[in-house]
Amino acid sequence: MAEVQEKVSPINLTETALKQLERIRTEQNVPADYGLRVGVKGGGCSGFSYVLGFDEQKENDELYILNGNKVLMEKSHGIYLIGMEIDWLDGLENRGFVFNNPNAKDSCGCGTSFSA
Repeated sequence: MAEVQEKVSPINLTETALKQLERIRTEQNVPADYGLRVGVKGGGCSGFSYVLGFDEQKENDELYILNGNKVLMEKSHGIYLIGMEIDWLDGLENRGFVFNNPNAKDSCGCGTSFSA
């Protein structure tokens, strides 16, 4: 496992996103040692889709501390996510996490898929 080092996180979480993540952590009894995994995977209608969920730290992860929360990200994913903001919307037409990614050249209508 990588050592815990204070690194500047390549992403940002809004206050509303942090509140929802804490609610999910509590409701689903996520183990305290799990961190928030943020990443990308191939697929989706635009080429890549986002990964967001709680997970154990793996050998190839970078570990960041963001507002007191452990954020895990595979080293190779940083180039796709640097500068990204994760927000939570709770409106009539849209409810859920929103990924505001300045690296996305194109994104799909649902906002969960992008191309770089």
